[in-house]
Amino acid sequence: MTSSVPADPTSSTEIQPDVRVRGAREHNLRNVDLTVPRDALVVFTGVSGSGKSSLAFGTLFAESQRRYLESVAPYARRLIDQAGVPDVDSITGMPPAVALQQQRGGRSARSSVGSITTVSSLVRMLYSRAGRYPEGQSMLLAEDFSTNTVEGACPECHGIGRVYEVPEDKMVPDPTLTIRERAIASWPKAWHGHQLRDVLVALGYDVDVPWQDLPREHRDWILYTEETPHLPVHSRLTLDEAREAIAAGAEPTYSGTFVGARKYVLDTFANTKSAGMKRRVAEFLSAGPCPVCHGKKLRPDALSVTIAGLDIAEFSALPLHELMSVLRDEVASAKATMDTHDHPSADKLAAFVRLGEGLIDRLRPIVDLGLGYLSFDRTTPTLSGGELQRLRLATQLTSDLFGVVYVLDEPSAGLHPQDVDALLGILDGLKDRGNSLFVVEHSVDIMRHADWLVDIGPGAGERGGDVLYSGPTAGLAEIDESVTRGYVFGGRGLEPHEPRHPRGWMKLANIRRNNLHDISLDLPLGSLTAVTGISGSGKSSLVSQVLPALVGDRLGTSTTADEPASDDDALLLADEPEDLDGTVTGELTGIRRVVSIDQRPIGRTPRSNVATYTGLFDHVRRRFAETPEARERSYKPGRFSFNVAGGRCPTCEGEGSVMVELLFLPSVYTECPDCHGTRFQSSTLEILWRGRNIAEILGMSVEEAHDFFTGEFDIMRSLTALIDVGLGYLRLGQPATELSGGEAQRVKLASELQRSQRGDTLYVLDEPTSGLHCADADRLVAHLQTLVDAGNTVIMVELDMRVVAVADHVVELGPGAGDDGGWVVATGTPADIVDAGAGPFATYLAAALSELR
Repeated sequence: MTSSVPADPTSSTEIQPDVRVRGAREHNLRNVDLTVPRDALVVFTGVSGSGKSSLAFGTLFAESQRRYLESVAPYARRLIDQAGVPDVDSITGMPPAVALQQQRGGRSARSSVGSITTVSSLVRMLYSRAGRYPEGQSMLLAEDFSTNTVEGACPECHGIGRVYEVPEDKMVPDPTLTIRERAIASWPKAWHGHQLRDVLVALGYDVDVPWQDLPREHRDWILYTEETPHLPVHSRLTLDEAREAIAAGAEPTYSGTFVGARKYVLDTFANTKSAGMKRRVAEFLSAGPCPVCHGKKLRPDALSVTIAGLDIAEFSALPLHELMSVLRDEVASAKATMDTHDHPSADKLAAFVRLGEGLIDRLRPIVDLGLGYLSFDRTTPTLSGGELQRLRLATQLTSDLFGVVYVLDEPSAGLHPQDVDALLGILDGLKDRGNSLFVVEHSVDIMRHADWLVDIGPGAGERGGDVLYSGPTAGLAEIDESVTRGYVFGGRGLEPHEPRHPRGWMKLANIRRNNLHDISLDLPLGSLTAVTGISGSGKSSLVSQVLPALVGDRLGTSTTADEPASDDDALLLADEPEDLDGTVTGELTGIRRVVSIDQRPIGRTPRSNVATYTGLFDHVRRRFAETPEARERSYKPGRFSFNVAGGRCPTCEGEGSVMVELLFLPSVYTECPDCHGTRFQSSTLEILWRGRNIAEILGMSVEEAHDFFTGEFDIMRSLTALIDVGLGYLRLGQPATELSGGEAQRVKLASELQRSQRGDTLYVLDEPTSGLHCADADRLVAHLQTLVDAGNTVIMVELDMRVVAVADHVVELGPGAGDDGGWVVATGTPADIVDAGAGPFATYLAAALSELR
């Protein structure tokens, strides 16, 4: 497929058959000119950080959205998340665009598969209009079946499905202690705890007798009262001494307020802004199903309405593939009933058939994309980025749009190879309907399937940003400069690997978690193990949840893991099983610590960045503080931090930008007028180290900094680790909020790689090569092998068969997803799996083994 380019495409008044970009300079793009066809599958590829997303999303989609928003009322425009105005001379021939980007699940416990696909509204309408009501009950409206409305939510748990209590045995774990000896463990420590005890004494309670010896009515009042008496107290006296002080007319020490132990926990959990405080009091909370709705989140009258004998909560909990089967049977039955004339519920049956068939049509693409194991009530924080994107893609399939450009961000992420075939069928269906697909991808299978390939590079960051090739896929074979070429046409890849002999075995037994079916398996120590299987087979449940927890408990140490989920989602945590069923036995030879690394963000605000997370910024600030100019001015390392007052810009408080609120328009973030985006005061920027100020260093890429800090061992160690995991293109000051899940995981891995290796660590990783170009994945795998060579054990979830092929040991879970998964299908070396020939997985692995160079 080729196209001609007129001398001046922008002056043509005819409809352009192609999309033409002229002078694209977004991020690292180097004044790019590009022509790609419409009504085709166009794949944008290149090494990580080369500029693919800058071209596909930051330029093409952003310009399409900008033009559309010009036709939208200003008030409505402020409600839309706008991509911004791209730095480009001109774009012609670009149709309306829909972006489906990789993102993690919403951070709300109330967001679910049903809500993000908008299918839940159809389900509620189905129950409202066509459900079976108890005799005498009036019809309910659709909103009466929603857990997010006052009309539908259970009044006891407010639509959460759980209630939270603070049991006495958690508040008072050791009743033999006195209150002064901190029998009430849930009370705060330090001064506030002393104050509460002082007030109790002033109220006439004895805090120097064992808790268990206090009268029951006294214990109940101290723990459960809602009263908050405020009165003068005499500090740190016994009950008798306090009475004597009062009788003698002694001046009170201060006035204090009493708060019951239960009330303190609940109020602190609900209102504190401190993440540490919230985590502490959460230890005293106990969650259980709501006694009114029994965990179903809705009012009793809504739960009394059924379809196929299922209330809406039970209906929404079914796996989607099973739900489709139920609906087909019910719709067929309703049609048969309608054939009998003069049926008293003919209108209701007709509504059921129409709504039911509509729901089946909405479910079909979701199941076809390999997501039939999900249920409508599955909350989005538990979904991977790949699952979320495929759900959005399935939603678009039922929209019947045509003439649209779908801009997709790695739709193959998180997909097992056998699911990629179904994805290609979906993409072809969208294209055949008259749409264009611009896909950012690293999957070789999707590149080979593409109608048109755009390869960007040759490197990352400043070394990228050029279009190396744009044309039919076959033509890439002639581009010597392309790193991608060797993977699409052969000749590049990982070296063959002889599996290591394990130094011992870790034995897991009777593992039950989510859909894991009481499984047992052995995992080698001192080896690289890949756990694979289709989406929903139980990989993450085993590797990310069960394994680090059980091994950590066995070692008697806490797992070094990522920061916990957002405290705003603390209620959601109760949806996870509280206890792990299973045991780990064996010698655990040489393992003294467990490090679990997943794709959660390294920070929730722009103040967290690559330099601060890896710790290298601490060393950089010390270098500045040690300069003669800084010593003369008495500047300490904190002066060079944008997170504390002192050296940072007081206008933007170290943000580098200020927000300008515009009436009826989106709020705009503009460069700080005082520091001009540097984040620091001018006096701070006057201090130079090797001719650069602190802001200039934060603006460097990792690779630039690696050249700049030559000879500085403690800084170079961090920079070298970041380059080793393929992140040399990131800026040191790049905010955590701008990093993808894969980039965040590699930053964490780099933080571990910079440690001195003692060969005593179990590393647990969740899809470490997700979002990586094959060349970057090869580099990362080489460093994982280095970790194992140093004596460590690495166990990872992995779906790239090239990577699985060079593992020492492979565990395949399945055979299906959801309830059809959760079993150990095969274990052994890659060659063992191929020789056993169990299922289609062996075929994909055999192909990958044959491609090892």
